Amino acid sequence: MQELVVISGKGGTGKTSLVASLAALAERLVLADCDVDAADLHLVLSPEIERREQFSGGSRARIRPGHCSACGKCLELCRFGAVAFDGPGNGRVSKTYRIDAIACEGCGVCAYFCPEEAIEFGPVVNGQWFISTTRHGPMVYARLGVAEENSGKLVSLVRREAKRIASERNLDLILVDGSPGIGCPVIASITGADLALVVTEPTPSGLHDLNRVVKLTRHFGIPAWVAVNKCDLNLSLCEEIEGRAAEQGLSVAGRIRYDSTVTEAQIRALSVVEHRPESAAAEDIRQIWTRLEGVLRERQREPLRVIS
Repeated sequence: MQELVVISGKGGTGKTSLVASLAALAERLVLADCDVDAADLHLVLSPEIERREQFSGGSRARIRPGHCSACGKCLELCRFGAVAFDGPGNGRVSKTYRIDAIACEGCGVCAYFCPEEAIEFGPVVNGQWFISTTRHGPMVYARLGVAEENSGKLVSLVRREAKRIASERNLDLILVDGSPGIGCPVIASITGADLALVVTEPTPSGLHDLNRVVKLTRHFGIPAWVAVNKCDLNLSLCEEIEGRAAEQGLSVAGRIRYDSTVTEAQIRALSVVEHRPESAAAEDIRQIWTRLEGVLRERQREPLRVIS
């Protein structure tokens, strides 16, 4: 079993569109959409949900107005500005304290020190995760709630379920649509993966963020390849990106030409290799997959290293 994670230093590089096409080209795979803050791979693959579960990645405090004596200890201790003195009265005091659910960071200090034990502190639902079936195979994905945190934990859960499915069904590949950027959900997306494909574009921001994400993959020891999307928008910058990649010891998986058929495919909820297999973008993506498939097979044949 091999795990290929597709990531990007910034959003909007075409990462998810590329993953959808790779899913159509690969065989015996399970898909994992780890961009839980803005999951959209399901928009192209139209999955049928088989299992739906709630995700709780943390806890939150809530004041019980009937028990609050308005002593102000919670306001004194909260360092996140989550406590306000505008709660309802309770017969003992005319006004009580209230905790803003969005501002609360779930540290639990207020509940621990409340002299009246008037603060509940317990798990909270941060989102949902799904196991589904697509035309290319099983897929695990998730939706993080609005203004919710702990996306790294949710990413780890999605990957863990994808690995379980791959193991149970004896599938050869886990294809992960990772999060953009270099933050916690990206780290959770790539840690322990066999190969990372970094998708960038020939723009100054694309080059800048590529350098950041490559440093991240190197830090975690993940072999990385680079693909330049919409390469013909700025060929000189595209060549500079490939030169920078070579300087850092990275291999270039290929270039993808700008192609309006990609947008046509998205409108029809298809990948471009399904919608227009003869198009320029589809041809480029097939070449990229051929290279990546060869790398994955070669890694599979490598002997295990014995640590003494």
